[in-house]
Amino acid sequence: MSQPGTESSGQRILVVDDDPALAEMLQLVLRKERFITEWCSSGTAALPAFEKFRPDLILLDLMLPGLSGIEVCREIRRVSGTPIIMLTARSDTHDVVAGLEAGADDYVSKPFKSKELVARIRARLRQPLDAAPEADLMTVGDITVDVRAHQVTRDGEEISLTPLEFDLLVALARRPHEVFSRDLLLQEVWGYRHAADNRLVNVHVQRLRSKIERDPEHPSIVITVRGVGYRAGDGGEEDR
Repeated sequence: MSQPGTESSGQRILVVDDDPALAEMLQLVLRKERFITEWCSSGTAALPAFEKFRPDLILLDLMLPGLSGIEVCREIRRVSGTPIIMLTARSDTHDVVAGLEAGADDYVSKPFKSKELVARIRARLRQPLDAAPEADLMTVGDITVDVRAHQVTRDGEEISLTPLEFDLLVALARRPHEVFSRDLLLQEVWGYRHAADNRLVNVHVQRLRSKIERDPEHPSIVITVRGVGYRAGDGGEEDR
């Protein structure tokens, strides 16, 4: 049930978790932070709840009755770029990567601290800073990035990216001659201020490449600099 606070921020968060006690705690924390919340307890109920509630962000448990969190994530990504933060009791590489590859923007391992979770949520919901006028339109290889319109095109055709994928591309495109370490990208795109999981960067670079590269196996727009990180390319073929 949706229970907005008396002074809500207007931002809506859908909590999908089959643990009623945890879900209640999460909603209390979120309402205290002035979010509007809705809760459902199964993967099967998550998709109808998403359609009805139209959240600004989803907290999605990995292990759910009915559809799994990974299946729910995939289905939502077919129709929406709404930010998704996975909640998981599992932190091994396979489960984390599977969730990220399905389209999750970030993940938090249980048990977690409320302040850390809220910080992750606010980072994903933050409004992008207006670019300087000269940086409104940027070209990387053969794609054009319109920052104000939040749009990426190739030959006049729009390329659909999630907000996080767009932020990742813009971070690289704004400083085309700079090599970004994974830690720096985590700070600039995810909002981390401490060492975190570099798998977030690696998986999302792969997802971004699958959408913007003509040949993701031989990327020319997001280039790997071995042993360092990533940089924007000029459209010429280079090693990953």
